[in-house]
Amino acid sequence: MELNVHNLGCLRGGRRILADVSLQLSAGQGIALQGPNGVGKSTLIRALCGLIPHSGRAQVGEFKLGSDGWLDQIAYAGHQDAIKSALSVSENLRFWAALFNGDAAAALDRFDLSQIADRPAGLCSAGQKRRLGLARLVLTKRPLWLLDEPTVSLDTTHTALFAEVLAQHLAQGGLAIVATHIDLGLPLRQHLLSAPKTVEGLDIADPFLAGDFG
Repeated sequence: MELNVHNLGCLRGGRRILADVSLQLSAGQGIALQGPNGVGKSTLIRALCGLIPHSGRAQVGEFKLGSDGWLDQIAYAGHQDAIKSALSVSENLRFWAALFNGDAAAALDRFDLSQIADRPAGLCSAGQKRRLGLARLVLTKRPLWLLDEPTVSLDTTHTALFAEVLAQHLAQGGLAIVATHIDLGLPLRQHLLSAPKTVEGLDIADPFLAGDFG
């Protein structure tokens, strides 16, 4: 399984947020997206999830970005934890386990949630909610993980636990793109994003706007 991203770009509100992003991953490899706030790390991940319009192309295995098959290859963890507050911790995971034919009990144990399995998710701490949201990753059995600041709200112990889960995913031939400000202690290839050049907030790729029209 390979991931190829070629010249991916995004416009938001008429502003070019990303331009000409190209990436390549082979089975078992991961990328850590680097760059200052606002440079487009979250935008890139959301574009790869098909959540925002984009230019360029991407393909994982035989599946192209924008196809139904692409969605079956990705697992996304964003800023929201994607949990049902009224359900207990275990009920949340049993729902996802039933959807993906996974093992909810194993996911609870893997993310150190077994002791609070019966607690309503809405009463969990921020770190517990984050771990509950991340536990979905091991249930989906998807090859490409798209992770946007996955360790937010996690303490040192549970950050290390998550790093172990990610390392296992890669060791099994999985792929990962991770936007993170911390070193997870994994051999993730660094990819630095930089803001596209603009003229007064407009895309400089337009030769007229750039002044190159003589």
